Amino acid sequence: MSLNKDGSYTGFIKVQLKLARPVSVPSSKKPPSLQDARRGPARGTAVKRHTSFYLPKDAVKHLHVLSHTRAREVIEALLRKFLVVDDPRKFALFERAERHGQVYFRKLADDEQPLQLRLLAGPNEKDLSFILKENDSGEVNWDAFSMPELHNFLRILQREEEEHLRRILQKYSRCRQKIQEALHACPVG
Repeated sequence: MSLNKDGSYTGFIKVQLKLARPVSVPSSKKPPSLQDARRGPARGTAVKRHTSFYLPKDAVKHLHVLSHTRAREVIEALLRKFLVVDDPRKFALFERAERHGQVYFRKLADDEQPLQLRLLAGPNEKDLSFILKENDSGEVNWDAFSMPELHNFLRILQREEEEHLRRILQKYSRCRQKIQEALHACPVG
């Protein structure tokens, strides 16, 4: 880490990527060259199509950050580095700590400052490390999804509803048939 004249400091944090779902990146007609990747995404060009793929499990990225860089900004920087076009709100930064043989995870708030946490924890990665994961709070943030993704959810729900309705109608039909058989087998008396 290095101290700046204004009292802030800069340093590196190491973030491990543990993503279970695929991410979306812009698709292009030709693969980007090394120079294209260094320059970053082209300015003024509209990306119309995306390709989804899984990032390698346990990939690690080192980021050069400032002491006042927030967790939300770290997530956005990581997504930019990998050219991921998914909404940053779909992801969360977690701290991982090992104490007494137990592993603890804690989701960082958007305004927490990872470099300060790293400095306070010391150099041992068992005391503190950072992990980028999907933001699975249990509550769905529908605003974070694109319209095609939302339409796809609706199609899936429609199919599930149709299948559930089909099973209910089959069950009703079987019950009705058994009742009619029982009625015909009873002597009228």
